[in-house]
Amino acid sequence: MKHLDGVNSADVNFAASKLTVYGDVSVEKLEKAGAFENISVRHEKDQTPVKKEPFWKKHASLMMSLLLLAVGVCSHMFVGEHHLYTILAYLSSIVIGGHSLFRTGVFNLFRLRFDMKTLMTVAIIGAVLIGEYGEGAVVVILFAISEALERFSIDKARQSITSLMEIAPNEAIIRRDGQETVISVDDIKIGDTLLVKPGEKIAMDGRITKGVSTINQAAITGESVPAEKQSGDDVFAGTLNEEGFLEIEVTKRAEDTTLAKIIHLVEEAQAEKAPSQAFVDRFAKYYTPAIMIVAFFVAIFPPLLFGAQWSTWIYQGLAVLVVGCPCALVISTPVSVVTAIGNAAKNGVLIKGGVYLEEMGAIRAVAFDKTGTLTYGVPSLTDITIFADDQKEMFSYLAALENHSQHPLAAAVTRQAGKQNIDYKNVNVEAFNSITGNGIQGRINGTMYYVGKPSFFNKALLTDHINQLIEEWTTKGKTVMVMGTDKKITAVLAVADEIRSSSPTVLQRLHALGIKETVMLTGDNEQTAQAIGTTAGVKRVQSELLPQDKLDVIRNLMKNNHKVAMVGDGVNDAPALANATVGIAMGGAGTDTALETADVALMADDLKKLPFTVQLSRKTLRIIKQNIVFSIGIKLLALLLVIPGWLTLWIAIFADMGATLLVTLNGLRLLKLKNQ
Repeated sequence: MKHLDGVNSADVNFAASKLTVYGDVSVEKLEKAGAFENISVRHEKDQTPVKKEPFWKKHASLMMSLLLLAVGVCSHMFVGEHHLYTILAYLSSIVIGGHSLFRTGVFNLFRLRFDMKTLMTVAIIGAVLIGEYGEGAVVVILFAISEALERFSIDKARQSITSLMEIAPNEAIIRRDGQETVISVDDIKIGDTLLVKPGEKIAMDGRITKGVSTINQAAITGESVPAEKQSGDDVFAGTLNEEGFLEIEVTKRAEDTTLAKIIHLVEEAQAEKAPSQAFVDRFAKYYTPAIMIVAFFVAIFPPLLFGAQWSTWIYQGLAVLVVGCPCALVISTPVSVVTAIGNAAKNGVLIKGGVYLEEMGAIRAVAFDKTGTLTYGVPSLTDITIFADDQKEMFSYLAALENHSQHPLAAAVTRQAGKQNIDYKNVNVEAFNSITGNGIQGRINGTMYYVGKPSFFNKALLTDHINQLIEEWTTKGKTVMVMGTDKKITAVLAVADEIRSSSPTVLQRLHALGIKETVMLTGDNEQTAQAIGTTAGVKRVQSELLPQDKLDVIRNLMKNNHKVAMVGDGVNDAPALANATVGIAMGGAGTDTALETADVALMADDLKKLPFTVQLSRKTLRIIKQNIVFSIGIKLLALLLVIPGWLTLWIAIFADMGATLLVTLNGLRLLKLKNQ
C-alpha cells in the first residue's frame, strides 16, 4: 500500500483489524493492493452490516482438501502408496488446502523473509520431493486447521473493541430550529437538542436540559448500578436511558465523545507492544533462520559423516522445520495482551498499553492522593448536635444562614438539609454578614444568630459537653462549627471530606495481594491526614505536602520499591502521576485530562477497580510466561526426538498445532476474570 500513488504512509493495527492510511487514495485501490492476501477493506464509518459467509463457503478449500486426503488414504489402502490415483489425490489435497500458504511462503522465500509460512512451505515442498505425499497433505490440513483456530481466537479477543463500537446508536432524534428529525450521529452538531425516550440509548455526549431518569452507564464506566440523572447532569454516548424522557444538549461531536476516545485509546493500547511481546518478536526474528540452519544440518550431517540414508535424514530435517515453526511463540503474548486490555475496558478500566498492563502486575507500592481518591473530595456534614426544642426548625435556620454564605463548607450543610427535606429557602434572613476568618451572622425572626469557629463565641457559652464534642471531632480530623446567639449555643456540627466507603476494603485487598507499601499523600494538616489515613488503612501518611514534595515522595518510593503506582485525579498532582511507574487516574469518564494524561484510568471513579486491575495484570503476566515457556519447551521436546530419529511430520505438526491451540486458549482465559 505504501507504494500506491497518493499514499504517503500506512499503519496496520492488527489487534483492531484497522488500517490507517495517510494520503489521497480510494478504498477500491487499497482493497486491490490487499487482494494478494484476500483482504477486504471498507471505511471505518461504513455502517453497512458485513455479510457473514456460511461456514462451508468460508472453509471450502479446507473441506475439499480433507475430502481429497480421505480419497488418498482409501486409495493408499486398496491400490498402494505409489499408485497414480493415490499420488494425485494427495497432491490435489496439498494444492487445494495449501494454495494461500504456498503463495505467501514462496513470496517470502524470494524476499528472504523467514516466517512460519516460509518454514511450512519449504517443509511441504520437501516432503513432496522425497515422495512423502500423504504426510505432506496431513501437514497442509493440520496447518490450515491451526490457522482457522488462531483466527477464531484473535477474532474472539477483538470482540471487546467491536462490542464497544456497537454500543452507541448510529442515528438519533434531534430537535433543530423547532423541527424534530432522525439524522445520522455524524451530522449532529454541538448545541443540538437530543430527544431520548425511555429504553433508548443515548447517541451523543451532552448535558440534560429537561427531564429526570436513571442511566445505565455500565458500557462506559463499568458501574453495575444505574446512576440517577437530572437537569444539569452530564451523560455519555452509548449509555442506556432506563426511565424518563430526556432532552439533552449535545456538547461533543461524534468523534470526540467519551466512547469514541475510549475506543481509540483501547485500539492504540492493543496495538502497542508489551515488553514481553517485543522480546518474542525479536527472538522469533533470529529463531526462524536458526531453525532453518538446524534443519539443514540435520538433513545433511548424518548422511555425509556417518553414511546414513539421505531420504531418512532429509525427512527428519523437514520435520525439524515444521516443529520449529514459531506460531505458538509469536501468538502467545499478543493474544493475552489484546484479551486483557479488552476485558479491562469492559469492566471500566482503561489501560493505555501493553507496557502498563505488564507494569501494573509488577508494582510493589501504591501512593494515593487523598482528596477525591481515598475521600470523595466533597465536604459533607458528618455530625450535628442541636440544643433546641424544635430541632428541625433550628436546622432550617442553620441551612438558611449557610445558604447565603460562599464558604466551601456551607454547601455541606445545605446539601444535608436538602436530603432531609428541610425547607430552608423560605426562611427570611435579615442583616446577613460574613466575618472573614471567623464565620457568618444573620437575623431570623428578630434574633441574631452566629455560625463559625468555636473561637468566634464567648468561652463562657461553651460548656464542658460542647468542648468535649469539639475536641472529639477535631481529633478525628473534622472541621467543627458552632451555631448560637449572644446568650446560648444552639448547635455544634462537624464537616469533613468524607472517606470513600470502599477505601478500607480496597486497601485490605491490595495488602492481601502483596502490595508492601501503601502511602497517602496530602496537603492537609497532620492531625486530619492521620485520622483519614488510619480509617482508610494505609500503612503510611505524608501530610502538608506541596506538589513538588509529592513528587519527591514518589521518587524515594521508586528507589526503595522500584515499581510504584500513583493514584490521583488526573488533573492535580500531574508531576507525581507522570513520574510514577504507572499513573492511575480516578473518574476517567468525566475528565478528558484523565483519559489523556494517565497510563490507567478508572472510568467510574471507583477505587474498587484498582485491585481488579492488579489481579488482571498479574494473571496476564503469569499466562504470558506460561505460554512462552510452554511454546519453547514443546519445541525442544519434539526436537530431542531427532536424536533417535523418531521425529515424524505427524508428531511435528501436532506439536506445533497443539501448542498454538493451547497458548491461545490459555490467553482467552483472561476474558473470565471479572471485577468483584
